[in-house]
Amino acid sequence: MAKTDTLIIYHNPRCTKSRETLALIEKKKPEIVEYLKTPPSATELKALLKKLGLSVQDIIRKKEPLFIEKYKDKKLSDEKWMDVLAKNPILIERPIVVKGNKAVIGRPPENVLLLL
Repeated sequence: MAKTDTLIIYHNPRCTKSRETLALIEKKKPEIVEYLKTPPSATELKALLKKLGLSVQDIIRKKEPLFIEKYKDKKLSDEKWMDVLAKNPILIERPIVVKGNKAVIGRPPENVLLLL
């Protein structure tokens, strides 16, 4: 179990904003979760949303080709969206940085400074 002062970053190394955000917090030695390799479960997503203070709709990458091709016109419940994101983590807005019971999306990367 992570200590409450440990930073956790849900990171995609191929994403510029994710790399910029990681660079801002590197000195804090964050726990790095490459969420495309180890996607959060629907339950973990629910906990992340609570820490972010956002709805599931707020963290869906609506410009992602997969979203446009498969989900653009779908009306799904929040629970169904959680399942979709757990199965298709590429659709999760990134990066997400967590510290204790708070989290922010690193867009722009400077948002993480609110947690430090």
